[in-house]
This record gives sequence, C-alpha cells and structure tokens, in this order.
Amino acid sequence: MTAAQTGRYSKYIRPISISFDVLVITVLCLFFFKELNINCLYYLVYQTLAWGIIAFSIRFYEIYRFTTPVEITSKIAQQGILFLLVTIAFFPFSKQVLFSGKAIAYFMVTSFTLISIFKFLLFYYLKKYRIVTGSNFRNAIIIGYTPEAIRLKELFETRNDYGYRFLGFFSDKKSNANIKGKLADLKNFVIVNKVDEIYCSLNEISNDELKNLVDFADENNKTIKFIPDTKEIYSKNLKIEYYEFFPVLSLRRTTLHDPTTKAFKRIFDIVFSSLVIIGLLSWLTPILAILIRIESKGPTFFRQGRPGIDEKEFFCYKFRSMKINKTTETEASKNDPRVTKIGRFLRKTSIDEMPQFINVLMGDMSVVGPRPHLWSQNKAYGNRIKKYMVRHYVKPGITGLAQVRGFRGEIETDEDMINRIKYDVFYIENWSLLLDIKIILQTVINIFKGEEKAY
Repeated sequence: MTAAQTGRYSKYIRPISISFDVLVITVLCLFFFKELNINCLYYLVYQTLAWGIIAFSIRFYEIYRFTTPVEITSKIAQQGILFLLVTIAFFPFSKQVLFSGKAIAYFMVTSFTLISIFKFLLFYYLKKYRIVTGSNFRNAIIIGYTPEAIRLKELFETRNDYGYRFLGFFSDKKSNANIKGKLADLKNFVIVNKVDEIYCSLNEISNDELKNLVDFADENNKTIKFIPDTKEIYSKNLKIEYYEFFPVLSLRRTTLHDPTTKAFKRIFDIVFSSLVIIGLLSWLTPILAILIRIESKGPTFFRQGRPGIDEKEFFCYKFRSMKINKTTETEASKNDPRVTKIGRFLRKTSIDEMPQFINVLMGDMSVVGPRPHLWSQNKAYGNRIKKYMVRHYVKPGITGLAQVRGFRGEIETDEDMINRIKYDVFYIENWSLLLDIKIILQTVINIFKGEEKAY
C-alpha cells in the first residue's frame, strides 16, 4: 500500500472551507457596504469574530464523510439567520453609519449563495474523489461477527463515498472464512496494516478486554467506535453518529481536538508569546547573554530536539544553564556539577525556559500543555506507563498542570512519571480556558515562591 493511497487530505478541508467563507464575507461586505459610511477595520473585526463565534456555537464546520445533505442545509440556514441578526445589530452602534436593508439583503444572499455552492461542491467532490480514485480512505476492522457487524461491513462496501476500506472481522466466538483472526491477533494486524478505525461489537468482548483495547487505541492513536447492542454501556464519553440509518457509538475526542478550540488556543498562544517576547525577552536576553558568557564560554541559547505533537521532533530553546557537555540527554539532578552559577539561578526561577516563547510563536509549543520530555525518557517510559503516549496528542507546553502540582524536575522513580502522566492526561481530557489561566497564574506564583525540585 503506497503513501499516496493512504494519504489523508481531510485535515485540510476545514481550513480551506473557513478561509473561503471568511474571504467571501470580507470581500462582499467591502463591496456592498462601501456607501454606508462604516469604519471598515472595526466592522471587519466585528464581522469575523461574530462569524467565528456563531460557527463555533452551532458547529457549522463539523461536517464529516457520513454527514447528510439535509444536515448541511440545516447548518447553513442556522448560520445565515444568526449572522444576519448580528450584522443588523452592528448598525445602531454609530449615528454616522447609514442603514440599508437593500445592501444587507444583497450581501447576505450573495454571500450565502457562494458559501452554499462551495460547501456542497466540496462535499460532493470528496465523495466522487473517494469513489473514482480510492484515495482519502480509512482502513477499518470490526471486532465481532454479529448481524449488526455484518450490516456495517455491507454499508462500508456499498457506500464507497464514505471512504472506508474494510479489512476484516476479528472474533473469539466464531470461526469462518470471513474472520481474519482472534482478538490476540488484532494488535499486530492493526499496526502492520495501518488500521485507522476499530469498530467493536460489545457482545464479543469482556470488560477487561475492552479496557485493554481502549488503552491500545490510546497508545497508538487509533479511533475506536462501538456498535450498539444489548450490553449496557457505562462511558460518559460516548456519542452516537449515524451512517444513513445505521447508529454507531464512538468515544468523543477531547475539546482540544476541536478545530475551533485549536484555532482559539493558537490565537491565545500567538498574542501571549508576542507580549512576552516584546515586553520581556527583548531587553532581558542581551543582559543574560553577557552574564552567561562571562561565566562559561559557549552560546547564549541551548537548543535540543524534543518530541512534540504526534511525536514529531522540534528544537526546544532555553537559556544555557550548563557548561558545554556531551550528556545533554541526561536530566539535571540536585547539585549537578554541569550547572553554572548563573544557570542555577535561571533554573530556580524558571527563567531558563523563557526562550520557549519563541517555540510557541513558531507553533511548535503552546503556553500551557504537557511539558516536552527528553527523547530518552520517551523511549524509557513509552511502553512502561499506561497512557504515556496520550500526551503527544496535543502540543507540549512551557508550563503544565503536572508542573504546578509539584511534579517537575528529576524523575527518581516510576511513581514520579506516573503522577506527571496522570495530570497531563487530566489536562488534555478536561481542558478549558479557565484551567489554562489558573495554570499560568500558579506558574507565576511558584516562580516567586521557589520550587524544591527546580534545579
């Protein structure tokens, strides 16, 4: 199976759709409202923010390969009505602005005609693309050989436009030519055949096996979905989706996986890091550069490869706090002889981490998130600690929940790492803007209080 066949382009669909829509309403408002005496800059900011908030609220861009045309039409209608009300609401703000119902009507009709045409063309083009080329598909397997499982398999094979490639059944209870193997064979099959989604009939699997399967899916970034049957389900994270009239239960992805949330968090990161770089690093860096180089020869900054989102390597920046050495993959310990005098102060106050705001601005890191570990730690703990790899589902952060709860610095026992992972996973699964703000404030407080393991 070639890379071209298995390549996925779905991740580009939402950014393209959002960019097109924003471009349309921006260009058309400048055209239709040019005679209304509005302040173009203020109105464009207002309009773009309003569009984004409405789209986020009604999930306007949450369109999947199994979404129906009726659902898309409903989303367009909701977005159109709410956006019309918000557009009209702008005009009473200023007495100088002229109100024109005709101009607004032309703007709304033209905008939503173009947006609707583009949305449906893109939707049907992708369906046709999957059928004709066989590309942009997802590999799927089914655990169980029940009537529901067979129906789902038939749906995958008859609805090529959904873009699923069915690779086989797995079952411990039945054995025939249609079954690829038993549950014991599943993990290796998933890895070797690059399976994307695992569909599970809960009648076929025990609670222990289900827990093990969910852990496996977490560790290998696979999607697991459940075929509803008579077994009671106890997970609050389950949601129901419909492939035509066929119901499928799937584990909800966290809020941080929502495209709008990711965009909001990215904007926050850019603004926050820009303020720190301009307001603090611009004058602090020259001073520290002199102090660092007076004590030991070498560069001002220390640059080290770390695993980032999806375990992709990026180069993490710090103010150099150690003498030049060849043991950079060994974490610092108490009274570490490699640490310089100025470096001890930098590490105690966490000032050595400040250049990572450059990483944030570049998009490799976030202000708040799981701290990026050393590659040696990834290799040592990746297979030993459950849910360790979940931390790579999001961008690493300059500070994180584990750090403000005291789990930072040297790892002396497995329990130290287990506690870090526990808080990292909790953060990923329970993210909110308020939680980010609390972590940032607690980080600032800890810097002034000093931390025992900051060495």
